[in-house]
Amino acid sequence: MPKQVDLEQKALQLIIKSGEQGLLQSDLWRSMNASSREGSRISLKLEKKGLIYRKKEIYNGRWTYRLFSMRQPVSIDSILNCPCLTCEESIRCGPGGRVSPSTCDFLTAWILESCQINADPSGDY
Repeated sequence: MPKQVDLEQKALQLIIKSGEQGLLQSDLWRSMNASSREGSRISLKLEKKGLIYRKKEIYNGRWTYRLFSMRQPVSIDSILNCPCLTCEESIRCGPGGRVSPSTCDFLTAWILESCQINADPSGDY
């Protein structure tokens, strides 16, 4: 039998690969060739470590959990519209300088806009 840490790592990778749609807990343990008890224990451990979160839902008339990773793979899309990429002042820009990221109105506006776009209005994950 594989070590518990190896199973947790494999489970986390499967959950991360599932992306924004998440992975049903039952699909997790089936894809790992584990029992439902083992799958449940692994998902609880990952949740306690802060690596995933679980959302309760009804699937095929039964209560189950959909598992989501707390971190998502990095994508170039997340910085594609950053004003720094096309800024004429980028050569002179730096912390404490005449032009600084901490005082840049363009960067501040872009960050605030990005936060509003990615915010979940329900307050859920």
